[in-house]
Amino acid sequence: MYRVLIVDDEEPLREAIRILGDWRGLGVSEVLEASDGRMALELLPENKIDLVMVDMKMPEMTGMEFLQVVERDYPDLLTIVISGYNDFEYTRQAIHSKVVDYLLKPINRQDLNQALRKAIDLLDAKRKRESEFINRNITLNMSLPKLKEKVYLSIIERSFKSQSNEAFLPLIGADEPGNRFAAVVLRVLNLERIRSGRFHNDTDLLHFAVSNVLNEIAGDRFQSFSFANPKQERELIAVLTMKGGYREDIAYHSLHQMKRAASALQELFGITVVIGVGAACGYALDIASSYDGARAAMYGVDLLRLKGTTVMATGATGKEGGGQEREKERERDGSSVSITGRMTIIRGALETGNIQHARSILGELTKRWRSAERFTIGESDRVMAEYIILLNDMALELGVKEEQLPIGEDHPLRSMGLSADYDSFETYEALLYGVLDYYSELIRKAQSANRPFEVADIKAYIDDHYFEDIKISMFAEKYFLSREYLMKLFKGQFSYGIHEYVQKVRMDKAKELLGDPALKIQDISEMLGYKDKNYFSKAFRNYYNVSPSEYRTAHQDA
Repeated sequence: MYRVLIVDDEEPLREAIRILGDWRGLGVSEVLEASDGRMALELLPENKIDLVMVDMKMPEMTGMEFLQVVERDYPDLLTIVISGYNDFEYTRQAIHSKVVDYLLKPINRQDLNQALRKAIDLLDAKRKRESEFINRNITLNMSLPKLKEKVYLSIIERSFKSQSNEAFLPLIGADEPGNRFAAVVLRVLNLERIRSGRFHNDTDLLHFAVSNVLNEIAGDRFQSFSFANPKQERELIAVLTMKGGYREDIAYHSLHQMKRAASALQELFGITVVIGVGAACGYALDIASSYDGARAAMYGVDLLRLKGTTVMATGATGKEGGGQEREKERERDGSSVSITGRMTIIRGALETGNIQHARSILGELTKRWRSAERFTIGESDRVMAEYIILLNDMALELGVKEEQLPIGEDHPLRSMGLSADYDSFETYEALLYGVLDYYSELIRKAQSANRPFEVADIKAYIDDHYFEDIKISMFAEKYFLSREYLMKLFKGQFSYGIHEYVQKVRMDKAKELLGDPALKIQDISEMLGYKDKNYFSKAFRNYYNVSPSEYRTAHQDA
């Protein structure tokens, strides 16, 4: 909608224009009036006027004088000249002022509306051009960050070709020879907790908030551009640019600024991060090497020393950093305990439904990691990925259907109903146990569905695993039967209660082992699953009315 101003000292003429103009059809929302040029100039700054209709002969300020001021101060304002005099001077000024049309009094409806339509068409065309220009600028401004992100990613991935992509280098300041660069990698340790809270499960919004903090922390000489790592949702990449100075300057400022950013993230959003800062470089394409160093530094942070607080690490080289090198050294000297070597034992425990035994094996493994010199974030990620792959393979072999496994587009841990957050070794260890429990339940249900229950299976299990801590609840959970019903079935078929039968098997085996004089009673106790020799001796005496030593002596004499 448009606003029109009528400037004429004759009120009847202003009224006639008001009556004759097809304002609604032309899209004019308001028609204002001024009785002379000075009054009109007062109205212009206060009202957004799109078109002025001005009489050329007026007191105080003539139309010619008014047009001269408009031409100087409002060059984009459209005007239509009205005059009762067919005078060359008026016409010349009108042409000079680029008026839209020139109307002679008396004004008729047709001529007025033709002139107005001509002006409105010009205004429509102008608005369309302005809208297209604004839209192009909006699109460009919105796409520039994405374009910069693609340029940085191609450099980091070493796919950027400087000759064919030379036009993009000014976007990242690579065309300025004095610029210094450094890459930073940030890992959000509590992403799922923070995302599900104040960010309403919107990962993009969380990344946007973190990027804003990183980008706004920089000072006048220091610029930051950050974006989410498309391959790791918990990670963000920041490229820091400093105008001039030595490499040591950007190294110092990088650490200082990232500490400020980490503090701001914690204070504003409760976000905890681990940050790796790469070495400074003077050539844009060397950002790839700086990124490698930053990533290695971040992945080399020791999980054993993380206590849910922000940690900074620097990468001095652009190749595999110190953290990854230390991991390789640990693997070579055998101090890094692999989970692969324990999976056969864990499988045996899960296959027989003994989740407690499987958890104890995992506990021994995590105890070894905890007592090691280091257990890095990089190693923890690798172990978790390997762990899930091995458990998936095991579950398939034990009858779990593929569609039941936590694979596909979703993060495997979220598919299990587990949070992938861990900001200390304790939370990482708890996550490992949660994964094991999840697969144990899958395997238990699959085996129960695929194999009909037989009481003899419980007897066979006890015969083979009498040395373990056997509980009735193990079988109740495995076969989806009540504890009381299982005990009743077992006793009805074998004339022993389950606990009684475990005791019988152990005592029969004890007599057999006592026949070997090379075995100490302490050894026999442990072989039967008793942790305390005195408890074993008491159980043996209650069962046979003689102590293990007395039984051995009597049978040796015989």
